Amino acid sequence: MKLFNQGMILASSYRDRDGRYHEPDQVTERNGRYSTDGVEVQRQVEKMSKSRFNVVNPDDVVNEYGADSIRLYEMFMGPLDAAKPWQTTGVIGVRRFLDRTWRIVCGGKDVLQPAIQDGPASNDLLHLRHKTVAAIARDIEELSFNTAIARLMELANALTVATIRPREIVETFVLLLASFAPHIAEELWSKLGHQETLAYAAWPGFDPLLAQDECQEYVVQVNGKVCHRFRAIAGLNATALTETAKADPHVVSLLRGKTTLKEIAIPGRLVNFVVRD
Repeated sequence: MKLFNQGMILASSYRDRDGRYHEPDQVTERNGRYSTDGVEVQRQVEKMSKSRFNVVNPDDVVNEYGADSIRLYEMFMGPLDAAKPWQTTGVIGVRRFLDRTWRIVCGGKDVLQPAIQDGPASNDLLHLRHKTVAAIARDIEELSFNTAIARLMELANALTVATIRPREIVETFVLLLASFAPHIAEELWSKLGHQETLAYAAWPGFDPLLAQDECQEYVVQVNGKVCHRFRAIAGLNATALTETAKADPHVVSLLRGKTTLKEIAIPGRLVNFVVRD
């Protein structure tokens, strides 16, 4: 265990040339210059203080945008150990993201989206799912919450435009979201039909091969007939491609009880198993 010092959250303040501070809601901006009651003031970002009139009350933010919004925003502002300026517009943006996550799962009248269906995911969604889980697990370990949230947003974008949203991908997304926005995640978990809290659900696993940035699809043939497709690291040589294909559970099932006469691997494309019963 090591000591970690969190960076300070700063806020804008406005001070005239006499050193007197003014309340932000009394300040107007025009052409990059700030003034209040005809007095020009300078804007600076500094430590929050009542004397500077730049304190942000968390209770007010929670009341207007929700507890998940302020929690998510503070983790998304930047590196945890860096000093960062508070921007209310950032909270609004995060709230819009949470609204979008709700719409991924729930449609009109808060019922489950008909796009959420059981069944296999597309190769692109499956790759993104494994890549996201691997990256977020690493980011959390390194306290890089801002980049973890950015990866969640990328997965949310992909699910938003998907005509079919595979249930397994959506549930993985909700479980990942729970680390950062637990209240809405718990509600979404319930909407997905789970009776028990997601606090007892297992953390999503991932396949290291599918989590690779540079992956591609390979074809598996048996006696020249296409029987299966799988994703693996791009650029595998013939030997590695053959061994990777033989380790695939579906290929194992295809070859079970058969005698393999020949293995033909074309790097970057396919593996053909010549077999007999």
